[in-house]
Amino acid sequence: MTKPSDADRPPSQSYGATSSPQRIRPVADMEKIVSLCKRRGFIFQSSEIYGGLNGCWDYGPLGVELKRNLKNYWWRVMVHERDDVVGMDGSILMNRAVWRASGHEDTFTDPMVDCRSCKARLRADQLVEKKGIKQCPNCGGKDLTAPRAFNLMFKTYVGATEDESSMTYLRPETAQSIFVQFKNVLEVSRKKLPFGIAQIGKAFRNEINPRNFTFRSREFEQMELEYFCRAEGGMKLLDYWLEERLKFYENIGIPRKKLHAREVPDEERAFYSKGTYDIEYYFPFGRQELEGVAYRTDYDLSQHQKASGKSLEYFDEETRQKFIPHVVEPSAGVDRTVLALICEAYSEDEAPDEKGKMETRIVLRFHPRMAPIKCAVFPLLKNKEPLVTKAKEIVDLLRSQMNVFYDESGAIGRRYRRQDEIGTPFGVTVDFETLGEKDRQLRDTVTLRDRDSMKQERLPVKDLPQILLSRIS
Repeated sequence: MTKPSDADRPPSQSYGATSSPQRIRPVADMEKIVSLCKRRGFIFQSSEIYGGLNGCWDYGPLGVELKRNLKNYWWRVMVHERDDVVGMDGSILMNRAVWRASGHEDTFTDPMVDCRSCKARLRADQLVEKKGIKQCPNCGGKDLTAPRAFNLMFKTYVGATEDESSMTYLRPETAQSIFVQFKNVLEVSRKKLPFGIAQIGKAFRNEINPRNFTFRSREFEQMELEYFCRAEGGMKLLDYWLEERLKFYENIGIPRKKLHAREVPDEERAFYSKGTYDIEYYFPFGRQELEGVAYRTDYDLSQHQKASGKSLEYFDEETRQKFIPHVVEPSAGVDRTVLALICEAYSEDEAPDEKGKMETRIVLRFHPRMAPIKCAVFPLLKNKEPLVTKAKEIVDLLRSQMNVFYDESGAIGRRYRRQDEIGTPFGVTVDFETLGEKDRQLRDTVTLRDRDSMKQERLPVKDLPQILLSRIS
């Protein structure tokens, strides 16, 4: 059905322009991103009323929805849509022996340098070099300490006493719980190689210098898959998972041209890795890692078998052989990906207001499947009870199938702008045509507005759920 002309409506009740927005501007700097995240309830500084805590962040009403959409889609793609992957959820606290066997207790370190001039503590790779001399990036000072190893794991104690016997760590990665539960999961799932174990969970690293908003934090979430295989299949699966992960990012709204697959050179790889790729995204602050895809060989299972004295071997029923499987690990950061989604979605353009005057419009162009709110529903006027009643009926119709937002406050154009700024892809407006007051043929129809193009179309209310679900997916 076609939308009636805006000339049929008084200017004060205009739906806003239906023409495409003009002059899309380049990506914003991080200052604009951080401001938007706080202003619209995506991300807040943790413990803000007490001055905050460096490297820790809280997700607000919209941020938690965006984060959940990302994790749910990852789980759907990596677990539910595959026959060769199962899930688990390991504890944050583990026996200290796990971290000894994995090597974390001795080697999970960053080189730390102090600037004696401004007292800053820095990772050694943060130093800037000018004319062959390393300097502090904050003050330019050259009076620096020699690099020293700094262990990134948070210590804690289990039980009533605080001594060496009760010490353990908050996990710095989720992978180790998968490795130590490998045999249990194998037995209950009855999977055959190759197969994977997936997990999403919190991890903690006492970063020397957290920076770039949520990109490098002390508390964060990981989405990890440990995909177990025979040794001869490891390198082929490394390339397979790299391609699968690149497709994933495209499917959530990050184009491949904004991604870079960096093959990590031998001197930078962990000694046990036969191959590693870093999937990097072009953030406003530079190209940085979103995810690592690593062929870890049989190192982890071998270490835990040796340290625990328990067999972590796989028995091949066809060949009657026992061996320790190798593993390929795609490991993604939830918080980094959320930040990349926001950076990629942010745009500014010029669009007319209710009176036709051009103004700057801030839009988050999320892929619909990632958008925190899928559809907003508006009665044209809040003081017309039949419009409000019908709009709330549509909210009830949609709510069981998607996250919906109801808004009756302010001019309709301003309501559109508010939803554009938080990334809501679709807006439904209930007007007098919906009630059949101007044209009985238009009774029980509404206008559906697209966020990106700002174009509107008139649709029957009964068709809304099916049409919206098809466009979201």
